[in-house]
Amino acid sequence: MHTYDFAAIGVGPFNLGLAALTEDLADVDGIFLEQRAEFDWHPGLMLDGVTIQVPFLADLVTMADPTNRFSFLNYLKQVGRLYPFYIRESFFPLRAEYNEYCRWAARQLTSIRWNTRVDTVTHDGEAYLVHTNGETYRARKLVLGIGTAPRIPAAVDQGPYVHSADYLPNKAKLQGLDSITIIGSGQSAAEIYLDLLNEIETYGYHLSWITRSPRYFPMEYTKLTLEMTSPDYIRYHQALPMDVRDRLGREQRNLYKGISGDLVDAIYETLYAKSLTGPVPTTLLTGTALDGVIWDGERWTLALEHQQQGRSFTATTQGLVLATGYAPRVPSFLDPVRDRINWDARGRFDVTVDYAVDSAGDEVFVQNAAEHTHSVTDPDLGMGPYRNSVILRAITGREIYRVEESIAFQQFGAPTADIPRQLVNQ
Repeated sequence: MHTYDFAAIGVGPFNLGLAALTEDLADVDGIFLEQRAEFDWHPGLMLDGVTIQVPFLADLVTMADPTNRFSFLNYLKQVGRLYPFYIRESFFPLRAEYNEYCRWAARQLTSIRWNTRVDTVTHDGEAYLVHTNGETYRARKLVLGIGTAPRIPAAVDQGPYVHSADYLPNKAKLQGLDSITIIGSGQSAAEIYLDLLNEIETYGYHLSWITRSPRYFPMEYTKLTLEMTSPDYIRYHQALPMDVRDRLGREQRNLYKGISGDLVDAIYETLYAKSLTGPVPTTLLTGTALDGVIWDGERWTLALEHQQQGRSFTATTQGLVLATGYAPRVPSFLDPVRDRINWDARGRFDVTVDYAVDSAGDEVFVQNAAEHTHSVTDPDLGMGPYRNSVILRAITGREIYRVEESIAFQQFGAPTADIPRQLVNQ
């Protein structure tokens, strides 16, 4: 049986980037396994006109290899859109455009096996055996990129709710109801709210948006804050005690789970314009937690609590949209090799600074499953090429793509030596 250098399981943007970075490396032999028939990124949220929240440089390859033929700019050139993108003068590609770019790259990558579902992974003493619905692949290393799963609040255990991941296929059905309530605080919640708000007179529903956050947080996008998406901050954050990391994870959510400022303003402008002819049939509630739900077959009764006032109340709605984000998952196919993997005290992957989770420290790597160790950098598209450069260095034992060690002007953590007096006084 042929033995690959590595087998990558799951092909989302991060493993797709790894496939692109290794496609032209003659001495790196990897295989990519994906159960879907083709690449398709968040199809349920492909709303007209929405953009991704990172600049076009945060593509599959550029931050690791600006000369790579699978760059976003080369995609634009090949499909005849480079000049229109240049004239548009926006760093942020449309979400649908980013998806088409990824699909363009995926069609050219020879190492991907579509329609291949991984059933279980075992180890034969020397290498991993990846058993699929078709055949078994043998590889010395694994790269797990299975993505995250929709997060459903514990209070919601019944009824025909719609998670934001499935919004578009359910939009028409929602608009046929007399009331719709969105639960959530981030970009997806805001995009869905504005999309439904734009057509509120046409369909005549009452639209509510309820969030546990104390306000509709805009995403922080200042330059020194952006330095937290850096190799410097990764090393600092990963070395902190687990309890500190977890606390920071809660405190830093508005750094990447907030709403773009332009979208917040667009929502207000829409509300303002619609209010010209009378009250808008909408309810906006912040600082409000969802404690429970009852589905009676026709509508929901939501048990809510205003956290600052400590007041409990209820709301009813026919449609319920959960824009409650995503959570990492541990796939069951790893069960036979769980003893080869390191786990933290909360049952999560214990991830090294180089994204390894196995006891040897250089066999099993994870993509977008290390937010609890690597902070806000983990789901960031722009950090994908960096992580893939680190993973490739660990897999091959050499630095194929330069791995930046320090790029930040600021220092995270206490200095290791006294700060020179002259620097303090400057």
